[in-house]
Amino acid sequence: MSAADGTGTWTWRRTWAQSIASPGRLAIGVALLVVSCAGLYALSLAVQLPMSDIEVYRAEGQAAATGGDLYGFTVTKWALPATYPPFAALLFVPTTWISLTTLKITCVMANAALLALLIHLSCKAAGLRRYAYSAPLLLGTTALGLWLEPVFQTLVFGQVNLALTCLVLWDLSRPDGARFKGFAIGLAAGIKLTPAIFAVYLLITGRVKAAFTAFAGFVVSVLLGVLVLPGASVDFWTRRMFETQRVGKVWIVDNQSLQGLVARLLGTTTPGLWWLAAAVVTAAAGLWVARRCHRNRGRDLWGVLATAVTALLVSPISWSHHWVWCVPLLVALIAHARRDRRRWALVAAVTVLFAARSMWALNHRGTLALHFPWWQQPLASPYPVLGLALLAALAWWTLRPPGRPGTPGGLLAARRVPAPRTDVRRPTEAPTG
Repeated sequence: MSAADGTGTWTWRRTWAQSIASPGRLAIGVALLVVSCAGLYALSLAVQLPMSDIEVYRAEGQAAATGGDLYGFTVTKWALPATYPPFAALLFVPTTWISLTTLKITCVMANAALLALLIHLSCKAAGLRRYAYSAPLLLGTTALGLWLEPVFQTLVFGQVNLALTCLVLWDLSRPDGARFKGFAIGLAAGIKLTPAIFAVYLLITGRVKAAFTAFAGFVVSVLLGVLVLPGASVDFWTRRMFETQRVGKVWIVDNQSLQGLVARLLGTTTPGLWWLAAAVVTAAAGLWVARRCHRNRGRDLWGVLATAVTALLVSPISWSHHWVWCVPLLVALIAHARRDRRRWALVAAVTVLFAARSMWALNHRGTLALHFPWWQQPLASPYPVLGLALLAALAWWTLRPPGRPGTPGGLLAARRVPAPRTDVRRPTEAPTG
C-alpha cells in the first residue's frame, strides 16, 4: 500500500518491523481479537444469529443470475423483500456460488476485516497516522469494535454497511484533484442510495469535478443495471424506490432515524408532515454545518461526519446498524481529546452510548414503542439524539473565532490549510536587520 504522500509503503514497513521487535504488543492484539471472535462464536451457538440480510442478498444474486423477479420474492421467516437497486443485485451474484453456511462465515470474516480497514482509514483521516499503521493497535481496536452495537448488528444481519463506509471514506480521503475522485461514492450510491449525499457534500464544498465524477459513477451503476436487468431497473426506478414500507415499519426502535424519533415522540405510525418538516430543516442545517467545517476550519473529517449524520437522520429509515459511522466519529473524538485530556470523558460517554444497546433494553414488543414515557424517549432513540447534538456542537465550534481552544483539529483536510507566514511585513515596515 502507498499513501498519497508517498510515505505509506515506508510506514507499513517501519510499523511491521516495530511489531516484530515488540512481539508482546502484537501478541496482546492477536489474543484480544481471538477472544473477541471466540465470544462471537459462543454467542452464535447460544443464540441463533439470523444473518437474514445476507440471505436477501443471496436471493437477489440468484434472481439476477437466473432472470427471476428481483422485486417479487420474499425470503426468511420475516418475508424480507429486495430493496436495493439492480446494480447491487449484480454484485451479489457471486454469493450464489457457495453454500449459505460458507457464505455466512465468509461474511463475518469479511466484516471483521472491513472494520480493521475502517479504523485504519479513520485514523489516517483524523491525523493519527502513527496509530493507523500500528498492527497491534488495529488488532486490539478491531476486537473491541466488534461489540459496538452498530458493528455487532452489521455482523448479526450480514449487512454491507462497513463496506460502503470504507468505500466512501477512502474516496473522500484522497487528495483533491486525484484521478476519478468521487467515482467510488457514485458506485456506493448505486448499491444503496444514501451515499449520494456525499456527492452533494463535494459540490457545496467547491469540489465540482469530484461531485460530477460521483454523479458519473452513479450513472454507470444505473446503466449497468439497465443493460443486464432492464425490467428490474424500470420497476425499481419508477416504483420500488418510493415504497419505503418495503423496508420496514418506521416507528419501531430498530429505526434510529429522525422519522423514527418523531414517530415515537408523537405516538403515531405515520408522522407525515411533522417528520418531513423536521427532515428538511435538518438536511439544510446539516449540510450547512458540513460546509462550514470544511471551509471555515479546514477540517474535512468533521464535515464528512456531519454529512454522514445528516444522511442517517433524514433517511426515512436508518436501522441501528447503519450507524457504523460511529467508528470514524469515535476516532475523531479521540484525536480531539488528545489535545485536552478533559475531553476523554466525552469519548467515554459516546463509546458507552454506542455499546449500551439502550433501545433493546426497553420493552418494545408490538406497538409499545409508541407509548414510551418521556424519560424513555432518549433511551429509545439514542443515535438520532446524539446526531442532533453533534450537528449543534459542530455549528457552535465553527461559529467560534478561529484559534479559540476547544475547536476540533488534526483532521483529514487540515493539510490543505497553508501555515501562516512569519516573515511577511507590511509595506510601511522597514527591515530591522
